[in-house]
Amino acid sequence: MSSLMRMRDRCAAALGLLVVWPVLLVIAMAITLDDGGPIFFRQERVGHRGRPFRIWKFRTMVAGADRMGQHLTLGADRRITRVGRWLRRYKLDELPQLVNVLRGEMRLVGPRPEVPRYVALYSATERRVLELVPGITDPASIRYARESDELPPAAADAERAYVTRIMPDKIRLNLDYAARATAWSDLSIVLATVRRVVARQ
Repeated sequence: MSSLMRMRDRCAAALGLLVVWPVLLVIAMAITLDDGGPIFFRQERVGHRGRPFRIWKFRTMVAGADRMGQHLTLGADRRITRVGRWLRRYKLDELPQLVNVLRGEMRLVGPRPEVPRYVALYSATERRVLELVPGITDPASIRYARESDELPPAAADAERAYVTRIMPDKIRLNLDYAARATAWSDLSIVLATVRRVVARQ
């Protein structure tokens, strides 16, 4: 990633945090009032060139949910809180990742970072995606905006479908996009993501 792109994304993240901080405050209060648990959820993901980092999200599940079941979240997952379901619907739980962008760990547009468990399953070809800096949104996020609807209801079957079908397709989409990405195409991905979220109302 060039220094110009890094500076552009960091400036955009700083501006974004400055603009949405009142929204972040309201969300934090809603999470606290809902069940009194932690506001943020931090999880290890695999970043640029395989370096691990901890991603920031607003917590949308009961505290300790990552130790209670599979990594995938299915539509009717009982671990999701009342406020969390609303945050997930409008992708507001992703807003704290502007901090990751500010720290240089992520970009605004780039492949969504995976957990180490799934990265360990990448083929040699698929590992090329690790040469890209992960992002808050990407072409795969738009294509699979309703990912849980495309997965079987049983946890074991859902994980198998994700690993063998959805995950490889996400990697393909991101590698194809990266080969022709520009500042303007990145902007179009951000706008398309916003439109997709708004369309779910």
